[in-house]
Amino acid sequence: MSTATYTVVGMTCGHCVNAVTEEVSAVPGVTAVDVDLASGGLTVTSSEPVDEGAVRAAVEEAGYEVAGS
Repeated sequence: MSTATYTVVGMTCGHCVNAVTEEVSAVPGVTAVDVDLASGGLTVTSSEPVDEGAVRAAVEEAGYEVAGS
């Protein structure tokens, strides 16, 4: 099991959390997604390490940005 954490910039409501969760959940290999609106924290759990670029692309597809990108 692998876990990676990111900070998402621009989320302001529950809909934002749902959008990020939905897009990141679709990344191949991802088994769980936890998004914290207050901190912008995104925790991605997977059976094997997931491509960071795929996670960043999924967050961008949802309309947000990963800090430090």
